Amino acid sequence: MFEWTQLFADWLIYGLIGIEEGTRLGNALNFFVYDVIKIMILLFLISMLMGVVNAWFPVERVRDFISSRKLYGMQYLLAAIFGAVTPFCSCSSVPLFIGFVKGGIPLGVTFAFLITSPLVNEVAIAVFLGVFGLKLTIIYATTGILLGTLGGYVLEKLKLDHLLTDWVQSLQRNSSATSDFEPGEQSLWQRMPEISREAVSILKAVGLYVLIGIGIGAGIHGYVPEGFFEPYIGPENMLAVPMAVILAVPLYANAAGIVPVIQVFVAKGIPIGTAIAFMMATIGLSIPEAALLKKVMSMKLILIFFGVVSVFIIISGLFFNLVL
Repeated sequence: MFEWTQLFADWLIYGLIGIEEGTRLGNALNFFVYDVIKIMILLFLISMLMGVVNAWFPVERVRDFISSRKLYGMQYLLAAIFGAVTPFCSCSSVPLFIGFVKGGIPLGVTFAFLITSPLVNEVAIAVFLGVFGLKLTIIYATTGILLGTLGGYVLEKLKLDHLLTDWVQSLQRNSSATSDFEPGEQSLWQRMPEISREAVSILKAVGLYVLIGIGIGAGIHGYVPEGFFEPYIGPENMLAVPMAVILAVPLYANAAGIVPVIQVFVAKGIPIGTAIAFMMATIGLSIPEAALLKKVMSMKLILIFFGVVSVFIIISGLFFNLVL
C-alpha cells in the first residue's frame, strides 16, 4: 500500500537531494521522510473512521447504556472498548472519568475506560499500524482492551470506593442514571464536514509529536548500531520488562511521539514485548495523570491504580516476549 512512499523517499533523499545511499545520514533522512508521510496519512484516515464511530456512539449514550442495564460483567469490556474509540490521552481522560463517576457508573467500570483510553485510540492505532503493521496492531489493540477489562474488574473487586475523595463520594451519592442524551437532528452525511475538521485538528494537534518522535527514531536508526541495547535489556534479562515499566512511568509522551522511537528500539535489539511494555507505561501512566487524579482519588488509591496497571503491563510485555 505504501510502496510509493518508499519510492518517493528514495527519490527525494538519494535522487533530488543527492545524499549517497547507505550512508548514516541518508538512512536517517530516508527513514524520516517515509515514516512521516505514511503515519500522517494513516492518522488522518483512522481519525476520520473514529469520528464516524463517535458520531454513532456519543458519550452520553454509552454512559446511560452502562449505567442502566444488567450486562452480566460485560460492562467492563464495553467500557474498555469505549475507551479504545475515544480520542483521549491519559490526562484528557480524567474529566470524562469524573463524568462517569458522577453518572453513577461503578468505579471498576470507570477504571476500565481510564486504563484503555490512552493506550488504544486512533492516534495509537494509526502510528502503530504505520510502524509495526496490521498483525501487531491487532495484537496490541486487543491486549490494551483486555488489559483495561481485567484491570477494571480487579479494581472493582478490591472495593476501593472509600478511597475516593469526599468530593467524588458526594457526587456518587447525588448521581442520577437518567439520560440527558437527545438524538441529534443531523445525519451522518451532514456531519462529515465536522468529522473531517476534527480529523484535521487531531492531525495538527499531534503533528509536532509525530515529527519529533520520528526525528528521534530516524537519528537512532541511522547512527546507533544494531544490537546496541541487547546487553542491557535483551531477551535473556528477566528483569528487563519490569525495569522498562518502572523507568517509563515518570515519563510522559503520547503515542505519536513514542511509537516511532519504539520501532527503532526493536530494530536495534530490544525485544518487542519489552518495547511495548515501555510504550504502554509511558502513554498509559504518568506523573501529570497522577496530579489530575488527585482531585478524585486519595494518594493510596492512585498508587493502587498505578500498581495494578503496571503489573498487567509487565505481564503483557513478558507474554509478548514469549510468543512474538
